[in-house]
Amino acid sequence: MKTFPLSFRLSSLVLATVLATPLAAQAQNIAIVNGKAVPKARVEALMSQALRQGNQQRTPELEQQVRDEVVLREMFMQEAEKRGLAASADYKAQMEFARQSILIRELFADYQKKNPVTDAEVQAEYDKFKSQSGGTEYRARHILVEKEDEAKALIAQIKGGAKFEDLAKKSSKDPGSGENGGDLDFAAAGAYVPEFSQAMVKLKKGELTETPVKTQFGWHIIKLEDTREAKFPPLEEVKGQIQQRIGQQKLAEFRDGIRSKAKTDYKFSNAN
Repeated sequence: MKTFPLSFRLSSLVLATVLATPLAAQAQNIAIVNGKAVPKARVEALMSQALRQGNQQRTPELEQQVRDEVVLREMFMQEAEKRGLAASADYKAQMEFARQSILIRELFADYQKKNPVTDAEVQAEYDKFKSQSGGTEYRARHILVEKEDEAKALIAQIKGGAKFEDLAKKSSKDPGSGENGGDLDFAAAGAYVPEFSQAMVKLKKGELTETPVKTQFGWHIIKLEDTREAKFPPLEEVKGQIQQRIGQQKLAEFRDGIRSKAKTDYKFSNAN
């Protein structure tokens, strides 16, 4: 078997390494622009940002667009640097603001990642909302007029056999309910002004206020159609909203905590 001198084998190894180096470097880049390599890492970084901000799926089309964008950016960057724009005061100021914005965004993102909203927190918030929304809901109709005498006359007509709904459509000054025969749908008593709700809750189903009820809007004739226990949507329907609400509260507390610990002589214009 033919053998080669050690010096020849070492030279061949060095030559193979030299020849392989450009290929290895090329594998880490997507392009060479004016002699400068454009690394693949930029593509992945921009892709991650696009997926996070654009709420879209990673597709071959999107990957191609991102690669195109990365190479174009390198071209434009080189031209801007050639013109000396990187040394301008305006550029440096904008870069500082951009650096601050990105770093602050990462600070809050890091906090949210390490302090996720738990199922227990969502359940507790849901139970609190549910307890506050409990009680009775009332379905009432009303006719709103400007003068007390007009309201009394309408009450007399209703007692004489006139239909409440017809009079509401004809005489009510409330455009929202008047067209629907005065129907206000189901709502908690607290949804109305105090004078209205106090008169409404005293009525039984089908009853009418004997005298007009005065509020800041005018004079009301109120009829109670029905009552029911307050309904609340199941947790599954509102879980996302509750998670978002708790997450915002946590982030606000984190932000306020940083602010309260900082030592400064600056006086903010408000408490926000």
